[in-house]
Amino acid sequence: MVSGQTALSNRRKAAILLISLGPDVAAQVYARLTPSEIEQLTYEIANLRHVDLEQRDTVLREFADLAEARDHVMRGGVDFARDVLRRAFGPDKAEQFLERLSLGIQKRPFQTARKADPEQLLAFLQDEHPQTMALVLSYLDPQQAATILSALPQPLQVDVARRIALSQGAPADVVAEVERVLENRLSALGSVDRSQAGGIDAVVRILNGVDRSTEKTILETLEHEDAELVEEIRKRLFTFDDIIHLDDRSLQRVIREVDQHDLQLALKAASQEVQDAIYRNMSKRMAETFKEEMQFLGPVRLRDVEDAQQRIVNVIRKLEEAGEILIVRGGGDEVIV
Repeated sequence: MVSGQTALSNRRKAAILLISLGPDVAAQVYARLTPSEIEQLTYEIANLRHVDLEQRDTVLREFADLAEARDHVMRGGVDFARDVLRRAFGPDKAEQFLERLSLGIQKRPFQTARKADPEQLLAFLQDEHPQTMALVLSYLDPQQAATILSALPQPLQVDVARRIALSQGAPADVVAEVERVLENRLSALGSVDRSQAGGIDAVVRILNGVDRSTEKTILETLEHEDAELVEEIRKRLFTFDDIIHLDDRSLQRVIREVDQHDLQLALKAASQEVQDAIYRNMSKRMAETFKEEMQFLGPVRLRDVEDAQQRIVNVIRKLEEAGEILIVRGGGDEVIV
């Protein structure tokens, strides 16, 4: 990278980048990584005793160049991006950028379906096997899938949700065949990426978009078949960061109900937006006292913070189930009277 310096590994570059961007941004990046990636990156950061300015500037410049290259690809396609990048960086570096971005510029399956009206998709899917429904819904935008799932008969809702949650990804040829049949009716598609869809995260994204009644019916029925699966889904349906979507009255009730030590632990790794929402719903005196007590906590284990956040989420869900607070669902379109 820099003349006279040892070439940096991609992992070391990532560590330097996160250090340079600061803890708030690094925390947001960590939230999108796998446990293995977090472990490797944390080890790299911990072993970085010193980052000289030249290394930092080089990594930041490379990151900015790569981001710009991706932007060109997304705005104008590969040919446009190649032309712009060659003019800016020369042919060799342009091809390096495009090669590194090649996985990211492929299209996911069912691209045309994601642009279609949910009623059109429902008309196609309602006579299909539940496994086919689950496959297609896994690839749709969550709100689009939620609309379709809500329109299905209740027993079918449960069956499809269970299949999505338990899915480990369909074989590429199966995805291609379902895509061909569906999207031939909508429009033709270009080359696609056969990346896996489905799993618990997929069903959580969908259930977060359905109304409370549909979610409750699906989970209560599914619980009789697979209680452990439902428990895992419930844990992910409402996260600690979703506190910012509670109205002030509900959030004030949560603050009164939860263990204050748990709340202090939970805020140690919370975003500024979450902290602001919490403090905004405390009295000035309470907020000042709360912040002072947090300073005396000192360093805490991330696992302890996550456990505290989960306990608070559990309290929130119990309050909602009792009808004492409101979690707005369905993209904020619920009618509140």
